[in-house]
Amino acid sequence: MTERETNPAIVALGGGHGLYATLTAARRLTRKITAVVTVADDGGSSGRLRAELGIPPPGDLRMALAALAEETDGVWARTLQHRFGGTGALAGHSVGNLMLAGLTEELGDSVAALDELGKALRITGRVLPMSLIALTIEADVAGLEADPRVSRCIRGQVAVATTPGKVRRVRLIPSDPPACPESTSAIEHADVVILGPGSWFTSVIPHVLVPELHDALIHTRGRKVLVLNLAAEPGETAGFSAERHLHVLSQHAPDFTVDEVLVDSGSVPEGREREHVARAAQQLRARVTFADVAEAGTDRHHPGKLAAALDQVIRQPRPELAGLRVEGRHMGQHVRTGLGGKERVSWR
Repeated sequence: MTERETNPAIVALGGGHGLYATLTAARRLTRKITAVVTVADDGGSSGRLRAELGIPPPGDLRMALAALAEETDGVWARTLQHRFGGTGALAGHSVGNLMLAGLTEELGDSVAALDELGKALRITGRVLPMSLIALTIEADVAGLEADPRVSRCIRGQVAVATTPGKVRRVRLIPSDPPACPESTSAIEHADVVILGPGSWFTSVIPHVLVPELHDALIHTRGRKVLVLNLAAEPGETAGFSAERHLHVLSQHAPDFTVDEVLVDSGSVPEGREREHVARAAQQLRARVTFADVAEAGTDRHHPGKLAAALDQVIRQPRPELAGLRVEGRHMGQHVRTGLGGKERVSWR
């Protein structure tokens, strides 16, 4: 087997707990991992440091570092994630957020700060921001006015993520932010690029809205895998089906395509709903794979199951749109079948 097959260069894009899940799975497959992380958070410790110091919000970056730390349950990784209690000035701040803020001020460079903290944690791979500046998310939200057809503009990641209305579209401020050059380079040279899971409008879609990242995603030689969430999130995607998640991504980036869409088999019943997902995936020119990737009794991805599913997906021959069918119907090898309705996926 080649180096690319045994130790592929994987780039994972996202933020928060969704990216943490992807990274903990990816490190079971390779040591060549690059995390490209959203920088639009404006809440909690990250929001305070962003406002007070004028730096990219460190929270999602910190979580990615913790996911790739040599010992994810070791004292340094735990300390990185430790959040101060009490009622004083430090209350609510994470140790890792403060360390990143201090390193950024000391070195004058957020990428250098991430690399230095990564060395201290002996992380597997590298953590990078998607942009070198803090970004703001703005959304058109319906259902907040008496007339349901009227949309209101909501600004800020926290406000968008927790809105009781229906998010129709998001955009970034500024609209053409500079991408981190190291991030675009990593995407362009990746063997595999993984987008999702995560908060769809505030952690996943923003990556295709940064022009240089968008171009890198369009032109990368790597196989692109989209991992869907296990369920809709209260707030920004309340009531969304798996199919709807795919539609809104296509609406935000009509020319964006992926090779594979990975869906938890327990979240979409067999039959018509899976056919709808496969049709929506055609907009992205993608093949759909259903696999058990959920941690029992939770709405989180199981790292071992997700790693096994990703491993199987990226080892398949690259999909071709022509002549595809779904479960014996016209549309293509979008849906894997198995004995007793269960997918044959091992996990470790």
